[in-house]
Amino acid sequence: MPVLPDRVDRDAPEFAARRESLLELLEEHSRQLALANLGGGEKYVERHRKRGKLLARERIELLVDRDSAFLELSPLAAWGTSYTVGASVVTGIGVVEGTEVMVVAHDPTVRGGAVNPYGAKKQGRASQIAKENRLPVINLVESGGADLPTQSEIFIPGGAGFRDLTQKSAAAIPTISLVFGNSTAGGAYVPGMSDYVVMVEGRAKVFLGGPPLVKMATGEVADDEELGGAEMHARVSGLADYLAVDEVDAIRLGRQIIRRLNRGKLGPAPAASYSEPLYDAADLVGIVPTDLREPFDPHDVLARILDGSEFDEFKPLYGSSLVTGFGQLHGYPIGVLANARGVLFAEESEKAAQFIQLANQTDTPLLFLQNTTGYMVGKEYEQKGIIKAGALMINAVSNSDVPHLTLNMGASYGAGNYGMCGRAYDPRFLFTWPNAKSAVMGPAQLAGVLSIVARASAEAKGQPYDEAADAAMREMVENQIEAESKALFLTARVYDDGIIDPRDTRTVLGLALSVIHNTPIQGRRGFGVFRM
Repeated sequence: MPVLPDRVDRDAPEFAARRESLLELLEEHSRQLALANLGGGEKYVERHRKRGKLLARERIELLVDRDSAFLELSPLAAWGTSYTVGASVVTGIGVVEGTEVMVVAHDPTVRGGAVNPYGAKKQGRASQIAKENRLPVINLVESGGADLPTQSEIFIPGGAGFRDLTQKSAAAIPTISLVFGNSTAGGAYVPGMSDYVVMVEGRAKVFLGGPPLVKMATGEVADDEELGGAEMHARVSGLADYLAVDEVDAIRLGRQIIRRLNRGKLGPAPAASYSEPLYDAADLVGIVPTDLREPFDPHDVLARILDGSEFDEFKPLYGSSLVTGFGQLHGYPIGVLANARGVLFAEESEKAAQFIQLANQTDTPLLFLQNTTGYMVGKEYEQKGIIKAGALMINAVSNSDVPHLTLNMGASYGAGNYGMCGRAYDPRFLFTWPNAKSAVMGPAQLAGVLSIVARASAEAKGQPYDEAADAAMREMVENQIEAESKALFLTARVYDDGIIDPRDTRTVLGLALSVIHNTPIQGRRGFGVFRM
């Protein structure tokens, strides 16, 4: 297979400038991650420790296999909102007893682990990933249930979560709940609907209504243990399958359950041996611009993430603003679609559709590397059928059955986001670099469109146009769209699965590829009607 050359000039001033700018973004990202790791803050962390309890991430560390990777998902959910960064729950994929699992750990230092709207979205996304990739789910439970002041935003997603839990069980995707503390009200249904339940003696409490609610509703007087204590559920109700003496014992029992599941991957195994890229991944921080108006060559990215820096490019002379081709990543075959110069023309769309069909014929997963401003507009391109060409590409993406992975490397605007498998098109995983942006269109373009429409409306009514008000409107809109396009804003709303350091791209994609191979890899042999 052809080897990609090293074309990066590390001594160039633009390389140094890009590196410095991206490192600043990564430093800010690290600061926000540190906030997420703090949970509810020192006061509540200390109170939790005084109760003899482990923190959510400490529980995860004990649960997963020693020295194995843990791919945390959506760690900055709720950033920039009134909720704590991280949304009171930790989700991610780890390896337990050699089996890849989805871990959902409530953070009891944040409002007792209560689920807020962002936490609900984060848990919903974790459930979707588990279902699509046949991952057993381990819930590390300590939650007061729904955050009641926001119940109107949680009630429906919460019910959908219970439905998903039972549907996974029906599909032989088990859920194991390790209950460390309170699991009350709606939260009681999580262990109630799990395949396996472990409860910590003297600590775990699972009930629909606590003592105050029961007294108010029925007049009955009962204590916590009688209503929902671990020993009661182990000896009387039968909800608990295992009674653990402490948290460490609960984690031991959880690992024991996973060991007995007899899980195996249904997809093909990776190559027995493969080569690392020829070039240093550290170069990526100098290759990638933070000013999205600056172009960069995706070949330089591929040279630093693909096995042996080998890439068999498909149709290199046609539709050259979209790079397509085949390679291998951590031993797994992969098809790549990468934006090279932003705009998608009809030729790129046709090329993409053909390439997606070929990948489906060979059961090859696809990696979309986004850096696009969208499909080309203008009289010439409309008359030549850019809508039909874009629809052709989007049709192929929509109906492709091989797993898709998406990485936003820069810009991801408009229908180009759709054609390059944005969130609306359900890639198995979607990650973002810290410099990336995504929106309906760029801030200046969007503000300009609104200005043109307003000016035309004033002219149609015969009214004078207020230029000062127009300038103020454009500035306000540009600032708003700029803020709403940034990676931190998008990841806060769980529009991706996390912001990653470009230097970690190969590792993260390798973990994602390993996960998707828990399912059979089989492409579609027939597609919808292509408008030609």
